[in-house]
Amino acid sequence: MTSSILKACAIWLLFIPLGIVNGVVREKVLNPLVGAQVALPLSGVSLGALIVAVTTLLIPLAGGLTPSRCRLIGWIWLVLTVFFEFFFGRVVMGHPWATLLEAYDPRGGNLWVAVLLVIAAAPYLAARLRGLV
Repeated sequence: MTSSILKACAIWLLFIPLGIVNGVVREKVLNPLVGAQVALPLSGVSLGALIVAVTTLLIPLAGGLTPSRCRLIGWIWLVLTVFFEFFFGRVVMGHPWATLLEAYDPRGGNLWVAVLLVIAAAPYLAARLRGLV
C-alpha cells in the first residue's frame, strides 16, 4: 500500500507545474483576450481538465488500486494541494491571509474549490475510466 501511495504522490507533484503554467496562461494570454472575469473561471475549468487527463494517463503507475485506496489518494492529494497553496502563497510569495482565502470564494468567479473537488475525485474517476477498479 505504501508504494502505491508514494507513486500517487509522485503523480501529484506534476500538478504543481500544471497549475503554474495554467496560471501564467491565464494572466498572460486569457486575461488580455477575454478579461479577468472570464479568464478566471475558464482557467479553473482548464486546470481541472488537465488534472483529470494527467491522472487518467498516469494512475496505472500507482498500482495496487482499489476503490478505497483511490479515495485515500484523492484525500491525500487534496491535503497536499491545500497545504502547498498556503505554504507557497504565504511563505514563498508573502501573500497576506486575506489574499490566499479569496481563492476559496467562488462569488468572484474563482473555481478553486471546484478544482479541489476534482483533485480529490480524480484518482477514483481515472481508475474507473481506465477499468482499474
